[in-house]
Parts: sequence; C-alpha cells; structure tokens
Amino acid sequence: MPLSWAVVFLPWAGALLLAVLPRERPATLANIAVSAASLVLALLLLGHPGGIEGWTHVDALNLPLVLLSFTIGLTTAVFSLGAIGAERFDALRLRAYHVAFQVFMGAQALALLADNMGVMWVAIEIATLASVLIVAVHGTPTAIEAAWKLFILCGVGIALALFGTIILYLAAQPFVGHGDSGLSWTVLHGIAERCDPGVLNLAFVFLLVGYGTKAGLVPLHSWLPDAEAEGPIAISAVLSGLLLNAALHAVIRTKAIVGVHPGAVPPGPFLIAFGLASLLLAAFALWRRRDARRFFAWSSIEHMGLAALAFGLGGATANLAGLLHMLGHSLCKSAVFFGVGHAAQLKGSQKTAAIGGLATSHPAFGWSLALAIAAVAGLPPFALFASEFLIVSDAAASRWWLILPLGLGLLTAAAAKVHMLQALCLGDPTPGGDAPPPGWTARTTLGPVWVHLGLALLLGIALPAPFASLLAAAARIPG
Repeated sequence: MPLSWAVVFLPWAGALLLAVLPRERPATLANIAVSAASLVLALLLLGHPGGIEGWTHVDALNLPLVLLSFTIGLTTAVFSLGAIGAERFDALRLRAYHVAFQVFMGAQALALLADNMGVMWVAIEIATLASVLIVAVHGTPTAIEAAWKLFILCGVGIALALFGTIILYLAAQPFVGHGDSGLSWTVLHGIAERCDPGVLNLAFVFLLVGYGTKAGLVPLHSWLPDAEAEGPIAISAVLSGLLLNAALHAVIRTKAIVGVHPGAVPPGPFLIAFGLASLLLAAFALWRRRDARRFFAWSSIEHMGLAALAFGLGGATANLAGLLHMLGHSLCKSAVFFGVGHAAQLKGSQKTAAIGGLATSHPAFGWSLALAIAAVAGLPPFALFASEFLIVSDAAASRWWLILPLGLGLLTAAAAKVHMLQALCLGDPTPGGDAPPPGWTARTTLGPVWVHLGLALLLGIALPAPFASLLAAAARIPG
C-alpha cells in the first residue's frame, strides 16, 4: 500500500477498533495510540519522493498541512484524556465520539492528499458528516440545532462545490477525454491554459462559494460559531484547526488551475473580497460576544478571511504569508480552545462573565491561556504576528487601498482579543472551580497548550531552514 494511502487508512482502521471499546480510559488511551501512530506515518512522508500515486499525491503545499493535522490530532487526543470525563458520555456516545474523531482524521488526510478533485470532494464531505456527529453527540437541543445548521449550510456548500467540480471536469474533457484524468489536479493544472475561460470562470465561482462555506468565509459562515460553541471541546480544536484548512486548501488548488489561463477572470479579487468581508464582519462581531467559545469561533472566521485575502494578493510573499497564517492559526487557536474548554469545565460555564481571574486562581493554567490568546491576537513573537506583518507589507506594496480596511479589521480584532484576555485571565477570580484539578488532568491540558505555543513560536522567530524551503516551494503553487 502506498504510504499516502496508509496515512489515510490507519485512522479509519483505528475507528473500527474504537467502535468496540465502551470503557472511557481504554478507549481514550487507544485513541491516543492511533493518533500517535498516524503522526509517525505522516512524518514518514517527509522522505516521500512525491508525485502522483493513483488518486493521491504529495507536494510542498499539502505536506505541511498533513503534518499539522496529525500533530493537532495527537494533542487533541491527549487533551481528551483529561477532559472527556467532564463531557459525561455514556458508552454509546463515547464510542460515537472516538469513532467520528478518527473517521474525521482519515478524511482530513485524504482531502489534503487527494490529487483527484472528486476524491477531495468526497473526503471533505466525509469529514463534515463526522463533524456533524461529534457536534450532536451530547444530544442537547442546542447541540442538535448546531449540528443541523452545520449539516444544512455545509450541505449547501458541498453541493455547490460538487457542481463546480463537474464543470471543471467538463472544461477538461475535450483535451483528456473520459476517465479520472479529467479530475486530476496535476492534469488540470497542466491543461488549464487551453480550456475554455468562460467554463473555468463558472467552475471557480461555484468552487469558491462551495468550499468557502466550509472554510467559514462570509456570507455562509454562520454554522461555525454554533458548531464550535456547542460541540465537545475537542471538536472546537479540530474544526477550527483542521476542517477550515482542508476547505481553504481546496480553494487554493482551484485558484492555481484557473489562474493559469490568461483569458480567465483573475481569481485574486474574489478571494480578496471574501477575505476582507470575513475579516471586517468578524472583527466587529467579536465585541458583541459574551460566550468565550463562541468568541473564538468568530476569531476563526477573521483568520480564515486573512488567509484568503493573502492568497488573493498572490505572489510568493503573500502566498507564503497565507500558508504561515494557516499553520499559525491552527496551532494557536486550538491551544486557546483547549484552555477555554478547560476553564469552562472548571467554572461550570463558558460565559465570559463566569470565567475570570484564572491567572490568580490557577496561575500555571491562567498564564498559559493568556499567552495563547495573545498569540491568536497577533502579538509578537508568535507565527500570526509574522504572517500578518507579511500580509500588510505585501498589501501596502501592491494594493495601497487595502491598507485602511485591512488595518481597521486587524486593530479592531486584536483589541477585542486583548480585552477578552483581561476578562478571562486577569482581575479577581470568579466563584467556582477553586479546587485544583487532578495532576494528570492538569498535565493533559497544559501539555498540548505549551506544545502548540512552542511550535507557533518556532514558526514566528526561528523557522527551520528545511521547513522554510518547503513553505517557499509551496508558495509558488497557488500562483
């Protein structure tokens, strides 16, 4: 079996194992073991020669995202060891949670590694359905409502993306005939210059709106705050850190195909428009959020908008900034969701007013969460500061008119996050949660947070030379 397919099928095999483990501790430990083995296989892709292997391929663009996905998958599984007890799952819900988690991880890998645009569509749909199950697993009215919103809105998006994929296949058919090659990203990229530009334009519009819905871009974004606020804590980390990246990755692949044709409408302005709208709406919406998890879900909309805007600017610098932003956002935001979720369990509520003074009541945990929020706010020296600096610099050099709305959105959002940092971590402690959690619970919370912050710091100030070369090569792919 090719290594890329082994990376996909190992989590799915793990899901079968977890389906027969009804007890909490063995199931959680098995989930960690499967996640760790999956990360090891993903790391082996670093020595992979690349190229197409049937329906999959490995290149500079998807390799960093695959490594990121399985890193977050492992830290989320470790976090669940201490957090899942507070979810109060019965045996059936526990099995559903773990099975859906590993199904999601396998589908996420396939969505990133797929060379076939149709397979990519199927993988993202599988990941979405697994997400719906996890969001709904508590069975409360608010969880069911959030799951239905996720299913309906993302169902609309995936239907539009399917239509766009079919149109893209029709554009390639005169040159490749029937068969799988008409859906191969590599083949499509090679022949796009000869395709009908009108058909390419139509395909791009449907694919951008379809996958943009999955990426949380305005205007079809409203599923995201509900899904991340009402599902189990771990789903917030994987939705914000993984599913959004897979959807935006599909948009980037589509942009690379359409952008090759000189007669097609440039895709960059569309991405800039969607990205700027997402940034501005989210930045001002942050000030009206009173639920901590919902607040940071809106922050995900803001950051995906920034990444989309970067890819809309195009060019080596902006594309590199977009990739770095995707990586930094996934690491920092999942660290925040680990911290906020743990705080909500300590205080018995995820309302901002109920969580306060964590740096006083739980110093190690409180200051860890404060650093994570600072990183998400784009403060130095973490990765998001570096990526946002590159985006602003490139926008100033190529499109001066973007500076005012871009600066307004960034400053408004950053101020809201600093305000949230003060509300959650500083000041007098709020009642409740005074007893420290068991030692192993504290370690499984703080460990993943610090791992993510360490990686985000590394990306921000000391990017290793081989990884920098990989990202530079990836930045040339979207065009």
